[in-house]
Amino acid sequence: MIMNEKIKAAEVHLTGVDGEDLGVVATSEALAMARKLKVDLVCTSLMSSPPPCQLIGAGAAKQEAQQARKREKAPKVKEIRLTTQIEEHDYDTKRQQAERILSSGDAVLLVVKLQGKEGERAKELLESLLKDLSSVGRKQTGIQLSGKQAAVQVDPL
Repeated sequence: MIMNEKIKAAEVHLTGVDGEDLGVVATSEALAMARKLKVDLVCTSLMSSPPPCQLIGAGAAKQEAQQARKREKAPKVKEIRLTTQIEEHDYDTKRQQAERILSSGDAVLLVVKLQGKEGERAKELLESLLKDLSSVGRKQTGIQLSGKQAAVQVDPL
């Protein structure tokens, strides 16, 4: 995002603070207008000529840029491994860990390692974890039992 004096174009297509179209204006004139209104002049795209610029309240432009960066960031998938013989305290620890990851905006892959015929027990464990995590995430896939593990992916709300 290019702001204020960093805009090198000779003239810009200006949009006012309230979204009104002010037409094509010299960059120096647009900067003077921004200073007078105590706002920032922000260039929204460099692909057109003259580049479209907007008068945005001070600080709002930076906040908007941060929001755009957050939206661009693809969520990571973090894996949490469990076993079917998990103790209550360990279960709570894994649940809190999953909540923390989901609230930070990343997805969680819950994997239960199977030994022998523990498929039903693993499915029950994952279902109870999904129920406990329903306030911060929702399952993207169903519970998948395959070979030596049972897994389910939970995406943040």
